[in-house]
Amino acid sequence: MPVFNVSGSSRSASVSDADAASGFPSPSRDYFDGRIDLNRHLIRDVTSTYIVRVSGDSMSGTGISDGDELIVDRSLTPRDGSVVVAVLDGELTVRRLRLTGRGIVLAAENAGYRDVAVPDPAALTIWGVVTRCLHHV
Repeated sequence: MPVFNVSGSSRSASVSDADAASGFPSPSRDYFDGRIDLNRHLIRDVTSTYIVRVSGDSMSGTGISDGDELIVDRSLTPRDGSVVVAVLDGELTVRRLRLTGRGIVLAAENAGYRDVAVPDPAALTIWGVVTRCLHHV
């Protein structure tokens, strides 16, 4: 699972202030005006944010697919229900964090995968909290 640091460089793309209709095209705007800084819209803390490329389909139920890039913020506190990048037994994995009465569970969002009960919380490192999924279309 490749990990990329989000640099402080600023790249911008054109954006329109009109919404894009997904049903019928809107004749209200035929042009783009202005610029959009994707760092400003997608990243809360550039110094703690990384992009992780997904390998596998254990999280397909949440819309995270093989080959997608996840924006991961290491400064956020993981909570029950957060989608996290975790390190367990030396392996990076993307799962939903579940804090249950029986302990910590790393839950898959695909029926083809088993949830992982964490027997020793000291063996688990939550590497970061997923904030966005960049999905290829």
